[in-house]
Amino acid sequence: MNELARGALSKMATQLDAPVQYAFRLGDEQLPVNPLIGQRIRLEYLGAIHCSHCGRRTKTSFAQGYCYPCMQKLAQCDVCIMSPERCHYDQGTCREPSWGEQFCMTDHVVYLANSSGIKVGITRATQIPTRWLDQGASQALPILRVATRQQSGLVEDLLRSQVPDRTNWRALLKGDAEPLDLVAIREQLFERCADGLQALQQRFGLQAIQPLTDGQPIEIRYPVEAYPAKLTSFNLDKDPIAEGTLLGIKGQYLLFDTGVINIRKYTAYQLAIHQ
Repeated sequence: MNELARGALSKMATQLDAPVQYAFRLGDEQLPVNPLIGQRIRLEYLGAIHCSHCGRRTKTSFAQGYCYPCMQKLAQCDVCIMSPERCHYDQGTCREPSWGEQFCMTDHVVYLANSSGIKVGITRATQIPTRWLDQGASQALPILRVATRQQSGLVEDLLRSQVPDRTNWRALLKGDAEPLDLVAIREQLFERCADGLQALQQRFGLQAIQPLTDGQPIEIRYPVEAYPAKLTSFNLDKDPIAEGTLLGIKGQYLLFDTGVINIRKYTAYQLAIHQ
């Protein structure tokens, strides 16, 4: 097989199109993935992981691409990234206040998405639609604009009493989700959670938490020729080769006739792509 590219892997670059366009990112190099669909390709783990922050070689990747010391000290690896409502910036204990001011003290969007079914999620306003493409959502609808990441986490915590906040990756990779009326679900959520939303607005101010009621759902189509008959996950830590005919791409997953692989899981791994 011919080597197409090699380098430190990052999550695939995405571009909203019909269908979504993907590219491998290996170091400074990008390799379009869509043209490889229908062809046999091989991903080869070269046996090295280098921290995506400091470059240190590490035996294990922590928090998707970091060495253990960086995972312990970086704000982007703190517990509040996964649980924004646990933000401790106002207590003066943020690991990197300047990073928090840039990435957390900025507008966030609370959204509904349909990937393996309905879910609620949050993302920085600047990450739309990238966040939806990375999750494999077939429909998405922003429903609130919120002033900070912590506040968006509090709103998400309120709304997930009514709808899930997780994607079932197995259902995601078995087929297309049934279309949902996201506008109707938004209105139901606003009605059921009215008291809680009002309490948060009283706490943070009306301008901090603003409902978005004029938007319409975005429809997203992925480049999938067929879904795998059986969902088997490649594990590059146990077997350095993932190989097969590429059937399609959804979210950050490559779908082969021989199994599936979550590219984002292997951030900072040194990989070679062969055809």
